[in-house]
Amino acid sequence: MKTDGPRQTPGPFRIRLLPMSTLVTRTYLELRSPDDLRPAPTPRPAPRVERVGECPPSFYRYLYAEVGRAFHWTDRLRWSDEVIHAHLATPGLTLWLLTWQSAPAGYFELQPHDDGSIEIAYFGLLPEYFGRGWGKYLLTEAVREAWRAGPSRVWLRTCTLDHPAALRNYLQRGFTPVREETYTADV
Repeated sequence: MKTDGPRQTPGPFRIRLLPMSTLVTRTYLELRSPDDLRPAPTPRPAPRVERVGECPPSFYRYLYAEVGRAFHWTDRLRWSDEVIHAHLATPGLTLWLLTWQSAPAGYFELQPHDDGSIEIAYFGLLPEYFGRGWGKYLLTEAVREAWRAGPSRVWLRTCTLDHPAALRNYLQRGFTPVREETYTADV
């Protein structure tokens, strides 16, 4: 049978979900001295934290997607392999992996800035590892690694889309809020 175009077959209704706009508060926090860190205790048994050497774009994309899925991290999902390679080649940028029994459990990314500061640019756990206190431990390790590079300050940003315990964790580790802003995001 010959048709003049695509066949239309009856089937289930398809619902298209449209983004919903929500007001988001972003908070910038900093540590001005290594002595300001209030470290979390090391969990027992402790997961491992190791610096990632040459990171394949697929693994970088995996970490970003899985850690950020529940928190609407989307901007880097569209990055090409070439853009990821260039980003990871940024002088001074380091990527650190948290593992448990050799499986990825979380990560953080340290990014130096022209003002001599280091930003904890991305930080988080895979959802399977929430509730173990490892976020406190991973943040402690991220701050320690950042200070080893000798920055003028260590800073990060969080927002109301992040894990509900994120801001509390940052404050408990000694970070001080320095600025807030609000914006609208489609989620």
